[in-house]
This record gives sequence, C-alpha cells and structure tokens, in this order.
Amino acid sequence: MRRQAARHQKSNQFSKSLDANAPLLYDERMGSNINYKDTLFTRLFNDPDVLRELYSALEGVSLPPDIPVTINTLENVLYKNMFNDISFEIGGKLVVLIEHQSTVNPNMAIRLLMYIGRIYEKLIEGKKIYSEKRIAIPRPEFFVLYNGTAPCPDEQWQRLSDAFEDTAPLGIAGNGSPSLDLAVKVVNINAGKNEGIANRCRTLAEYQALVSKVRGYEEAGSGREEAIKKAIQYCQSHDIMREFLEKHASEVLNMLMAEWNLDDALAVRYEEGWEEGREDIARNAFAEGASIEFVKKITGLDIDVVKSIQMG
Repeated sequence: MRRQAARHQKSNQFSKSLDANAPLLYDERMGSNINYKDTLFTRLFNDPDVLRELYSALEGVSLPPDIPVTINTLENVLYKNMFNDISFEIGGKLVVLIEHQSTVNPNMAIRLLMYIGRIYEKLIEGKKIYSEKRIAIPRPEFFVLYNGTAPCPDEQWQRLSDAFEDTAPLGIAGNGSPSLDLAVKVVNINAGKNEGIANRCRTLAEYQALVSKVRGYEEAGSGREEAIKKAIQYCQSHDIMREFLEKHASEVLNMLMAEWNLDDALAVRYEEGWEEGREDIARNAFAEGASIEFVKKITGLDIDVVKSIQMG
C-alpha cells in the first residue's frame, strides 16, 4: 500500500507538471515539431557508428568499420496504432529491429511482427513482387533491451508461436514447427547485467550508468528532478556522456522527466482501473500542444478515442 501511495503521489505530481508552470516536462518543441519518439535512448543510438557498435556487442561479432549501416526506423509514422524504436540495415543483408522497454511485455513478438512487415513494405516498394524472379530481402533480427526495475533474466527469448491458440479443441494437432514464427532476444541492460555487452558498447554502458545514478539518487531520498540533475552532474564530472550532456543536458532532463513520470502515472492508472485517468492525461497533454501520436503512445488509448478527445 505504501508503494502504491507513493506511485499515486508521483501520478498527481505528473498531472500538475502538465500545467504551464512546469516547463521542465515539455519544452517549447512540444508546440511545434517535437517527435514523440525523441527519447534519450533513441537519441543516443540514432547514429550508424553507434548502432554498428551496439549490434556487434549484442551478437559478439566484429563488424568491419566500413560496412554501411542505414537507419530506416518508422519515424513519424502511425502504423496500426503502433510505433517502432530503432530499425536499421547492415550492408543491405541484415535488418535489425531494436525496442527499448522499461516494463516486462510478453507481446513484443507480436508488435515486432507488425513492424517488420512495414519495414519490408518500405524496402521492396516499387519492386515487382508478382514477377517470376525472386526478390531478395535482408534477414531480420529482433532485440528488446530492457531496463526496468521489475526482475528480469539477463537474457531470454520470446517467440511469436508462444501466443498461438491451441488448436487441439478443433481436433487439429499442432505437429511440427508452425508455418510462421518470430524470435525476439530480450536483453537486460540494467547496470550490473550483461557486463560483457556493456563493455563492448561504450554508449550502452554510459546510458546504463546515467540511469543507475538517477535511481540511486532517488532511493537516497532525492526527488526525481533533483535526482536527474545530480546524475547529469555526476556523469559530466566523471567523463560519462560528457560531450553529449554538455550539449543536451536540459533536453536529457526533459526527456527523462517525461518518460519516467509517464510510466509512473500510467502504472497507477492501470493498477487502480482508472480508464478515465488515461483520458485526463490525454486532455492535459493536448492542452500542452502534444501531437496525436505522442498522446497515443503515452496513454495506450485507441487512436479513435485519442482523436475524439482532441476534438473535445
């Protein structure tokens, strides 16, 4: 009960932070061209060299530094009411989809199936799929990078086939492998987990360190905003993301405040079964100039509901 009360207090603080008197949550970009996926994680890894290093670390391989990496993330695209974190091609032979999660989600294989369909649609656009010549497409690989606080193994696999209905009631035995499947590697990227991966990717290690410091300061009694500021100062003074933080410290503060406060607010709403709570969050977000895509992302409401709330 104490934990729920604390989370409810954070939810109330979030609702207040949507007021015009709390500029740290949403900066001036919210009223114009802000990208709802502009999280700290996606910002850090939106670079071909960093993605090359990250993939090499995740797979334990050494990609040549001159192998081309092309980012093809589904940016600013609302597709089936869903959004994609990072997608990129390696040498035109491999397409990698990476999702960053702070909650344990058993449906990532289903979501990634939808994403890869859209990615392939973009890649083969204009090609003659009805011709007699086979079209070559890059092989897919799927990762979820988890950094939430709930217990999670260092590594685990999710498969699309785990979600398939049992056909035994139809008198049909599920013999052999299913005709369609998709395997997702879930990697725990919290500090102290999978240190071999972090040691091979400096950007990931530095991201781990920043998040860990924020949580440490919160556990020591600092409020969230103060904890983030202290963590940023610590990282700058210890050469952790120093150059990035010198340029984007205020944005990092805004992004982390928004991401984590939203997580807390929505968790409380779901725990207490307050559907109207999500609608309140949507109205407040629209009042601050948020886009439909952003509101859909933070509330999980159906897109038609979001549009109706926007219309008033």
